[in-house]
Amino acid sequence: MAQRHPDPPAPSTPARTPDDALTGYLRARSTEFLRALRLHGEAPAESTRALRRAARRLTATLHTYRPLLNPAWSDQLQPELAWLSGTLGAEHTYEARLTRLLGALARLSDPAYATVSGPRADPAPRTGSGAPTAATVHLGAAKAAALLERRLTLARTRAHSTALQALGSARFHAVADTVAVLASDVPLTTTPDGTDLRSLAAAAEERLTDAVAALPVLPPGHPCTTEPPPQGLADTPWHQVRLLLRLHRYAQEVLDGDGDGSPHPRLLTAALALNRHRDAAEAAGAAAQAARTPRIAPATAYTLGVLHADQRHEVEACRFAFQQAWRQRPVAPAPH
Repeated sequence: MAQRHPDPPAPSTPARTPDDALTGYLRARSTEFLRALRLHGEAPAESTRALRRAARRLTATLHTYRPLLNPAWSDQLQPELAWLSGTLGAEHTYEARLTRLLGALARLSDPAYATVSGPRADPAPRTGSGAPTAATVHLGAAKAAALLERRLTLARTRAHSTALQALGSARFHAVADTVAVLASDVPLTTTPDGTDLRSLAAAAEERLTDAVAALPVLPPGHPCTTEPPPQGLADTPWHQVRLLLRLHRYAQEVLDGDGDGSPHPRLLTAALALNRHRDAAEAAGAAAQAARTPRIAPATAYTLGVLHADQRHEVEACRFAFQQAWRQRPVAPAPH
């Protein structure tokens, strides 16, 4: 009778290390990037959104966790991914800006709205004895809309052509080749000072917290200036906080092993407020730039001025909404 040997013990599953978390996240986002690229011929719009989503997360991860990655490799890939994301997003940005401005124009030129609210500001100097009125806005709305549509449609068309050229360029193919390698081989490095994922994520959160603390505190109903900020300087700290909040969110995704883009509701509310803030600030700039078009009718210029003031009021409302969301106490996740 053959001697029976005991079954060997089942191999134990090794504990998941921080390196595993970073490697798994980068591989997953790289796979998403490559999958989106394969879909481009069938669904270009969906593919572009997915490419931008993956590129944003890869860029942020390479930035936050750079000490844990090969620095030369990371420093070469990160700006290329940022270029790709910005190039692919420009067309959507112009389209969304035009939609926002045309919608605001329709609202501002609505007689019912003007009767209830009145013009929010008087951005144009009064000439002669005739003071600008809501009727002036209504009169100039059609020409203002046509001017904005002509300018932004041209910009969107150019952005579309630039994106198509980028997707067919050697530069893009080099990025795709690097991402394909990243999907199977993440170039990690060792850090003699004991730097790990959590310390780097905590540093990203600290940078965000410090930037938010430096923002001015806005009371409800804070008045909005009708003049655009010099070179957008007044908006710059808020745009910086938006980028730092994105880095913090993506750093948390790496820690949580989660890439579905569903942050805590508090962070999501704050991020959406800052996204609207960016959109309104850029829309206000577009209205102000259009108002400087030579030889436009006074009613058109005045309407564009009212539109600019309306978007600057939206900027202030978004700032207050962000600060309200940020002050909410984070809720601890429910136990599983």
